[in-house]
Amino acid sequence: MSEHYGQVVGLRPERREEYLRLHRPVWVEVERTIRGCGTRDDRIYLHGDLLFLDVRVPRHRLRHRMARMAADPVTRRWWDLTGRRRIALDPSGTPWSKAGHPGSPRR
Repeated sequence: MSEHYGQVVGLRPERREEYLRLHRPVWVEVERTIRGCGTRDDRIYLHGDLLFLDVRVPRHRLRHRMARMAADPVTRRWWDLTGRRRIALDPSGTPWSKAGHPGSPRR
């Protein structure tokens, strides 16, 4: 069984084209790491200067997935490059939220 997690971040308007160019295509090594960490599905939606990220990972595996990805030097480099073009919108430092449907019971 898997769970969906979502994140919303801002995109720096002056660096928008750089960010989009970095994703055409995503580096093969980064894709390999993402899949190797159990990600079943991941999508990024762009609306204006907002990015909506959606990932599906095996239940209770988000922290494990993130730790494995952080251990990969190529993925860390990717995060550094893409991160400079984004703006964190969540001041709490906890960017991922478990996704669900309004009115659905929480587990």
